[in-house]
Amino acid sequence: MNSKRVGIIGSGAWGTGVAQALARGGHVVQMYSHHDAVAKSVNEQHENTKYLPGYVLSPKVTVSTDIAEVADENDYLIIASPSLYVIDSVKKILNVPAVARGRTQIGVLTKGFVPTEAGPRLILDALEALLPDYYKHNIAYIAGPSHAEEVALGKLTGLITASENPKLAIDFRELLSVPGLMVYSSFDVIGVQICAAVKNVIAIVYGCLDAIAENSSIFGDNSESLLLAAGLNEIQTFGFAMGAKYAETFTSISGVGDLDVTCKSKYGRNRRFGRDIITTDILSHFKNLDDLITHISEIGYLPEGIVACKYVHQLAQERNVRLLICNGLYRILNREIEPEDFLTELLIKR
Repeated sequence: MNSKRVGIIGSGAWGTGVAQALARGGHVVQMYSHHDAVAKSVNEQHENTKYLPGYVLSPKVTVSTDIAEVADENDYLIIASPSLYVIDSVKKILNVPAVARGRTQIGVLTKGFVPTEAGPRLILDALEALLPDYYKHNIAYIAGPSHAEEVALGKLTGLITASENPKLAIDFRELLSVPGLMVYSSFDVIGVQICAAVKNVIAIVYGCLDAIAENSSIFGDNSESLLLAAGLNEIQTFGFAMGAKYAETFTSISGVGDLDVTCKSKYGRNRRFGRDIITTDILSHFKNLDDLITHISEIGYLPEGIVACKYVHQLAQERNVRLLICNGLYRILNREIEPEDFLTELLIKR
């Protein structure tokens, strides 16, 4: 394998996990972080003590606090900023020569939606509107059932690289085909993005049910499988309403695979947040969904499904799409209904 230089904008757990996987394949990876402490811990201790503690990183993984340096000096650039911050991150690299001139190939790990003056947009739509014209329909989206912790350890993981440019999808597939990663390519850019975003919404509800089921005479493992299947159906329904191309997207690792691991894995932040709604009454600290998003840093970890829920609700209303689970979570996070009342309404009193 030819060694490549890869820049990653963002140094959270997922970006760090991908960086370690790429380094395992012989690539040289430079991440960007605005935290001096992250740069210091990775560069000196070979560990991201803030976002992925306990995992020893390759010396081929370094961190810079200069975003222009990371964006300009690498063969590939991967955007890994959370959805709340991805637009601000990309605005900072627009004038970097490699980006301004279209010299670097860009891939995106960010999941969810971003607000614009025209309403919520999928990640790639929003980024293409910002980036130079060269990147129109020329960005790769990377997703799949992939928790950072297992990717960092090299445990077998499947990913999908989706792009409207077939060659670019294949280029990123080859870049990411390192020990521990099994990578496929797709042309269903919308479908793959919808799966990656909406599975986080379903996973919060799943976490609620998982916590309730521990002490319930009504709900159990069978109920959780029922919710999982219903959630996949909603993801597919919403995906086609948004312009997804292929039913196979939703039965692939991008759809059912990513949904399954996000709902069930001990590493899942959205599942964890759903459980915290029940076990710690975490929503009592917030007035409504908007207040929760404004103060999301107070949670202590970042469940992307919170933000995605707001925009899925808005987009579904605009398209007159009926999404019972997603709408139910919107009502829960907006403090309009209690989780157990909603789940009883959803699974029993339909």
